[in-house]
Amino acid sequence: MHDPFPFPCPDWLRQRTEPFADYVSLKTLPLHIHEVLLAFSLYSAINIIVAPIISRFFFPRIYPSFNARTKLNWDVHIVSFVQSTIICVVALWVMAKDEERSEMNWAGKVHGYTGAGGLIQAFAGGYFLWDLVITLQNINVFGLGMLAHAVSALFVFSLGFRPFVNFYAPTFILYELSSPFLNIHWFCDKLKMTGSKVQLYNGIVLLCTFFGCRLCWGTYQSVRVFYDVYRAITAGEFVLQDPELGKLSNGTNVDPSAIPTSDIMQFAGERTVPLWLAACYLLSNLTLNGLNWFWFGKMIETLRKRFDPPLGTRKPEIKEQGKEQILVEGISLQSPPQTPYAHASGIDAKDYIGAVKVETKSNHLEVEQMEIRKRTGEDGRPMSSARAA
Repeated sequence: MHDPFPFPCPDWLRQRTEPFADYVSLKTLPLHIHEVLLAFSLYSAINIIVAPIISRFFFPRIYPSFNARTKLNWDVHIVSFVQSTIICVVALWVMAKDEERSEMNWAGKVHGYTGAGGLIQAFAGGYFLWDLVITLQNINVFGLGMLAHAVSALFVFSLGFRPFVNFYAPTFILYELSSPFLNIHWFCDKLKMTGSKVQLYNGIVLLCTFFGCRLCWGTYQSVRVFYDVYRAITAGEFVLQDPELGKLSNGTNVDPSAIPTSDIMQFAGERTVPLWLAACYLLSNLTLNGLNWFWFGKMIETLRKRFDPPLGTRKPEIKEQGKEQILVEGISLQSPPQTPYAHASGIDAKDYIGAVKVETKSNHLEVEQMEIRKRTGEDGRPMSSARAA
């Protein structure tokens, strides 16, 4: 299936990309570089311009009240929601319409190429390139786990331009089917809808889609791609150098007789699978799958904390008396009020006129005016009583 994107890559851009593509052996990248840049620019614009504008419009009180860290996360989640929705719709359409995919044998799945698969790789690559940039800029916010995810995902989808396992580009991008629901769950927390029915129903769908598309579907497809790559490696003889890259060694040739001659294989070249390539792909894929299993456990734990038992683990909030700061005309009432007279005469704040005793009961304050008292000795009797004695 040809690339369904309506605009081909401009000649000037393709020509400027070819030297880099030849150097790193990404033969089909010049055909899709405009789509990669378009996706990167689209998601950058949503993050910097669109997300803040629509957030201030629809949530004029909530969004401006966020601190810088929360605003960053909010905007990133909007980008993720848009990207996951678009890419999943396109991937499902390609899998349904690309008839050439159904005709591929194991060799075609490893070395073959279709324009529609290249489109999926381009938009996914543009997003993960943006994801890598935003993660590196804010590594203290997103952490090393998200950095590993961004690097692994960008590497895996970039290899499709070699072409290498281009067939599996729409397959693995369906990981993103759970992302819209993950973003909705996060938005519920920020919109003060924690524990609501909306979050409950969305959480059920989130767990089902995450378990189905990432753990079950993803793990099964990983086994399939590893088996196809294994067949490609064992089908040929070892060579000392990677003929595609010219710098890395220990690759294997694939038997040309096992590969059908067609447009699918036009970029197959020497049709080799170097061992470095198989090892790097295996490592990246295992990293992504490992993160998915780890995140699934954390997701269940986080969801349960938002709901009451028996399904949830939320505990009632216990407020310690005197710990909550109460302000009256800007003065904290956690500690007794102080006055210049208290420091000058050595008396407590409760010993002067106007002192108040404040108690918190439920949602209101009880204020009791106290009479003036002065200590004259260890017995603490009022001055008038001391004089009478």
